[in-house]
Amino acid sequence: MLIVGNGTIITRDNEKILDSSNGILIDGKFIKEVGNLKIIKEKFPEASFIDAKGMLIMPGMINTHMHIYSSFARGMDSKSTPPKDFLQILEGLWWKLDRTLTLEDIKYSALVTYLDLIKNGTTTIFDHHASAGAVTGSLFTIAEAAKALNVRSSLCYEVSDRDGEEIMLQGINENVDFIKYANSLKDDMLTGMFGLHASFTLSDKTLDLVKEKSDGLNSGFHIHAAEGILDEEESESKYGKRVIERLNDFNILGEKTLAIHCTHINEREMEIIKSTNTTVVHNPESNMGNAVGCSPAIDMMKKGITVGLGTDGYTCDMFESMKTANILHKHNLKDPSAAWAEVPRMLFENNRIITERHIKNKIGILKEGAIADIIIADYTPHTPLTEDNINFHILFGVSGRCTETSIINGKVVMKDREILGIDQERIYSKSTEISKKLWDRI
Repeated sequence: MLIVGNGTIITRDNEKILDSSNGILIDGKFIKEVGNLKIIKEKFPEASFIDAKGMLIMPGMINTHMHIYSSFARGMDSKSTPPKDFLQILEGLWWKLDRTLTLEDIKYSALVTYLDLIKNGTTTIFDHHASAGAVTGSLFTIAEAAKALNVRSSLCYEVSDRDGEEIMLQGINENVDFIKYANSLKDDMLTGMFGLHASFTLSDKTLDLVKEKSDGLNSGFHIHAAEGILDEEESESKYGKRVIERLNDFNILGEKTLAIHCTHINEREMEIIKSTNTTVVHNPESNMGNAVGCSPAIDMMKKGITVGLGTDGYTCDMFESMKTANILHKHNLKDPSAAWAEVPRMLFENNRIITERHIKNKIGILKEGAIADIIIADYTPHTPLTEDNINFHILFGVSGRCTETSIINGKVVMKDREILGIDQERIYSKSTEISKKLWDRI
């Protein structure tokens, strides 16, 4: 057993705060008790104790849309003309990168990304993978890295027609094989979804096949939707319907499906998303960086749509994504009062709701019976910290790198900024070596 205490506990159970007289008892992968620290210690004298030293104790962060493979693009010269639009970004950088990846590249891009996630307080991710040059075995390779670093992961391969029929079929098979494998584990640590790239790179024939192969898997789909205006224009031009309408016609939508971005959807599409109980994931930094526009995330939430928060591979720091989303919507709506409530709800409530649609147990909350995913963040408030202003303190005072200790599934994976049981130096050295070779091949 393990006890965590001597800090300010933010339970996220109706945003309840508990002071340092309280502690958390972890038994296996679950929280067994949250209560008086002195009493818990007396009841369980054999338990190990982690002293938070007055820091914040809170649930681990959840990232509902990530691209692990994108880590090897960091610092890379794309060797192409500077892009003028989103399609040129895809063609000039991302699609060149994913066609060149090997399984070794995938392994080390996953390892270094998981290290970065842990160091930034993220304990659960939903990853969306592409590697047209190494499809078969790619999700299993990432899964091995996830197991090695003990990060809770939902994985999928993005099926697309852009690289031809053979690669498309390999992508479908990789999804099916991995989902079946993850389902067999009956383990909340590793789950699978059926990945799709985007409507504009998926033919009707492919979507028919995807729907056929996905039947009975109960996994849901993970797909970019209306990220750039091109997606909507192509759908209307080729199929006479908008992106969300088209996906709905193929029964792609539903409570386990993640529709990523939805930057250019209209009112009709919002109603379809709501009626199908589909989840949307907002990625503010990526949208700004790709200059695709600002998501109508606030409007969607007002309509009752569950909107989560992701990073799209732009960063591993969910606190950073929270800060950016807050500013972006104020700027876009020209309203300084916008996003104060909605953005924290995306991160701390909706990301939890999304995850619980794919696992069996409660997560993202510090209460008895919930999964023990807990982080300790080095932050000393210099003004009163209350249940009414928790999110303002986090917004303006906490970043991912404040994370001192990470506990995932009841296991301490990082303590005092040291990731345990892993040779980081070797991983970083190998990553630098093979990423340079990757760059030379592109």
